Amino acid sequence: MTMRPATDLATRISQAIISASNRTRPARKWTPLLEQTLHQLGLRDSLSPSLVARVINPYLLTHHSLALGFFNWASQQPNFTHSPLSYHSILKSLSLSRQINAIDSVLKQVKVNKITLDSSVYRFIIPSLIQGKNTQKAFSVFNEVKFNCEDIGPEICNSLLAVLASDGYIDNALKMFDEMSHRGVEFSTIGFGVFIWKFCENAKLGQVLSMLDEVRKRENSMINGSVIAVLIIHGFCKGKRVEEAFKVLDELRIRECKPDFIAYRIVAEEFKLMGSVFEREVVLKKKRKLGVAPRTNDYREFILGLIVERRICEAKELGEVIVSGNFTIDDDVLNALIGSVSSIDPRSAIVFFNFMIEKGRVPTLSTLSNLSKNLCKRNKSDELVEVYKVLSANDYFTDMESYNVMVSFLCTSGRLREAYGVIQEMKRKGLDPDVSFYNSLMEACCREDLLRPAKKLWDQMFASGCSGNLKTYNILISKFSEVGEIEGALRLFHNMLEKGVAPDATTYTSLLEGLCQETNLQAAFEVFNKSVNQDVMLTRSILSTFMISLCRRGHFLVATKLLRGLSSDLGHSVSHVILLKSLADAREVEMAIEHIKWIQESSPTMLQEISAELFASLSSSSYPEPILLLLHALQEKCLDSEIGSGKGCSRS
Repeated sequence: MTMRPATDLATRISQAIISASNRTRPARKWTPLLEQTLHQLGLRDSLSPSLVARVINPYLLTHHSLALGFFNWASQQPNFTHSPLSYHSILKSLSLSRQINAIDSVLKQVKVNKITLDSSVYRFIIPSLIQGKNTQKAFSVFNEVKFNCEDIGPEICNSLLAVLASDGYIDNALKMFDEMSHRGVEFSTIGFGVFIWKFCENAKLGQVLSMLDEVRKRENSMINGSVIAVLIIHGFCKGKRVEEAFKVLDELRIRECKPDFIAYRIVAEEFKLMGSVFEREVVLKKKRKLGVAPRTNDYREFILGLIVERRICEAKELGEVIVSGNFTIDDDVLNALIGSVSSIDPRSAIVFFNFMIEKGRVPTLSTLSNLSKNLCKRNKSDELVEVYKVLSANDYFTDMESYNVMVSFLCTSGRLREAYGVIQEMKRKGLDPDVSFYNSLMEACCREDLLRPAKKLWDQMFASGCSGNLKTYNILISKFSEVGEIEGALRLFHNMLEKGVAPDATTYTSLLEGLCQETNLQAAFEVFNKSVNQDVMLTRSILSTFMISLCRRGHFLVATKLLRGLSSDLGHSVSHVILLKSLADAREVEMAIEHIKWIQESSPTMLQEISAELFASLSSSSYPEPILLLLHALQEKCLDSEIGSGKGCSRS
């Protein structure tokens, strides 16, 4: 056998896998059909760990299911053993897509097989585990490779230190701190800051200062002293230890972590809450004498860094401290806080929003979209309406883009009355709603089963000279088909063709479902044929759902006729499997056998694909008996050698 260049072979294998996976449902998922594809390539003599690695990285790197399927398939081949190189490639792929369980499984294989991985792969694994909120597992993995801290890098070590402390694993965070100190890993303001912040809630003052000294004594220490001072003081106060917070003010100043006005205010406010008027005055005098103005840029970098690291709770807490003291905070920081904090605490996000408005500034449209989305997710429609009222009073909405954001989320939250009111506001400003605006309103009306208002909006839209787009037609066709107004849906379908708006899979799927529901099969076939004339790939994409619609209502003869009448470039195994499984469920075994005989005569290759998918469905089905009955009947009819081809199927 002539050896082909490994790169060319890797390209050929990856293209074959991706191409075959596009024909499966769901697409880009590993199935037994892909194993057949690989066997047909005749790879056995060429297969090696380096080839597996080249196929996965780069070609399957972002297709984790295909990458893992190929990796496992290679494991099952005779005389094949994975190497560190192939393990590296699959772990990289799984890490990029945060497949936590799969990563864990592969790492167990690595341990059992005593494989030594290049430490650079942990730069992908540990961040993936952190982002997947599997903090303990990330720390466990770090412990196995902690001797290579330099290769893992200070950025990942600091991220892990911060997340351990943030998630409440203080004992493990302390171990992480000790390990980083022992191995000379440089601390960042975020890593050490979040750790010491949480640690101060229960730690002894001397221990805190000792840790600070350990970090500050490093050459070229990069931590920001003033920010660290605020975090330490806030930590003590949060733990109801205001006396230690007061004492540490001087200790921090001595160590060149000079407390700023924010730090002093935290202590003063805590004494105020306790009713300790004298102590509060002492703190305020110290603030006037020794305190320094906070450097806005220091807090800007720290808060934005927290948000990037997804330490949103910590960003929120520090932001609240700054805002409650009426300290300066940049617009980009406020925007970042509003957008990110709204995902965990909408009420706090609105505090930041109100602070911004009070300062005579307004959020960006992107920030407003994030805030609106998160308010909708948490069913905070009253708060959403109030936000829009405040912005309207500040002349925020001036163009179609901003109005579309408002009406879209009003509709999402079910506030149709307010959304309709926006139309009048726009007209007063000389603005005419565009198609996106009308689509949002129509979609909301259809969602609430308000079909008459939706029709009126359609008429109003065209009367104003605004033409509908694909989404407009899909909204109405889907709803008309759903409620049985199939004639109206068909009229809209023909209207869009006349207007030159090309239907997509959504259009065809909803319309065909509605026509099958009304048993208007002639019209259904006419619509289906329109898709054939429009785009072969589009037809292939809707064929399965059309088959499901036909079979669900018992139109088996029609479904069989449809599949047998398709050209070779349109038919695919998935649709035949849908028909055969439906026939099996309906106990129409003879009809299923006749259909398999037809496939056997017309496309033996497809029969193998159908065989693989039928056998695969046995393991995943909660009710496999009908398929087993069908397979048993096929054995009796002497078709089992064909239907079981390549699967090792034997007679019972």
